[in-house]
Amino acid sequence: MSKTLLIVAGESSGELYGSLLAAELGRIAPGVRIMGVGGERMEAEGVQIIRRVSGAFGVTELVSHLKDLRATFRELLRRVDQDRPQAAVLIDFPDFNFRAAAELKKRGVPVLYYVSPQIWAWRAGRIKKMKRLADAAALIMPFEEEIYRKAGIPHEFVGHPVLDEISGISEISGGASRAGKTDFCLDAGLDGTRPLLALLPGSRPSELKRHLPLFHEVMVRFKREFPDWQFFMPLAPNLETGPFGEQLRAFTEDGAVVRKGGALKALAASDAALIASGTATLQAAFLEKPFCVVYRLSPLTFFLGRMLVKVKYVSLVNILSGGRTVREFLQGEANPALVMAEMRRIAADPGYREGMASSFRTVRAAFEGRRASRRVAEMVCEMAGWR
Repeated sequence: MSKTLLIVAGESSGELYGSLLAAELGRIAPGVRIMGVGGERMEAEGVQIIRRVSGAFGVTELVSHLKDLRATFRELLRRVDQDRPQAAVLIDFPDFNFRAAAELKKRGVPVLYYVSPQIWAWRAGRIKKMKRLADAAALIMPFEEEIYRKAGIPHEFVGHPVLDEISGISEISGGASRAGKTDFCLDAGLDGTRPLLALLPGSRPSELKRHLPLFHEVMVRFKREFPDWQFFMPLAPNLETGPFGEQLRAFTEDGAVVRKGGALKALAASDAALIASGTATLQAAFLEKPFCVVYRLSPLTFFLGRMLVKVKYVSLVNILSGGRTVREFLQGEANPALVMAEMRRIAADPGYREGMASSFRTVRAAFEGRRASRRVAEMVCEMAGWR
């Protein structure tokens, strides 16, 4: 019997996790055919792409993408009916994937939900829908286990796939060996002997729209005060850069290297980072890179979020540590003067940097010894009856 698996990822981080999973499945389940919604990284690991990722959206950004999402959903169901996968892995992206899970359940396709929606932060009632739609959940945060245990949903804390990705660049992780940093800088056209600031403005078009002006102004100020530093800005591989051409040129004209891909290697080789809230904050923490977090939303999305979200912090590092390990600058506080003040302290105060690194090591300890992609691949094989 042919082995066919469906993977659905709806945004950049989920697409990365899908690619890591596909690579692992290729090792432990030779001959498996994987189809899915994803992007370039999943395709590079042999996934037959049904439709490209559509991105992720805030409240106001979602409306303009509904037509594309509907088309993706229709094509997804057509391919499921045609190819009859033995199992499906749905990665995050709950508003789309919950609908997909309902249709898959009707068709008798078992569903493994990988990367739980942030039920712990907002819309806690979604746990009931998860119980109804998913056969099992692969959790990437340790504190999620209690939620799923109480709900009676089969689950396992598998660790975080970011650590899987980091293991692939171990030669420049955990303190960035001089040789590893030199290799990265040589490839990027930078000087391996000078300090490097990584700029990560986010992976969504809406994030770049709101963050690029801020990041550029901070970079200009930082360069003025610390002229020996260099700058590298990696962009999401699936990002359409056309709408941001003029803004990106401003970065390059002021000395930054701007490229698609390479975010993790850039962080590993960097000495500090400025990061839009998201998965990159956890990557930086696991690599022990000092950073601060910024985030801007549309006024409506931020207003609704303040009413609905029940966590004190936005960055995963602070949520996991239970305190303000890194500074967060949101909305009006995400301004050049305040952000630059924090970046100045990071650049100039070794003791401050080491205090951050110590807290990062504590956060990482909860994830050590787990291989998320490998374990999820094993769970898929068990669910599909391939083992």
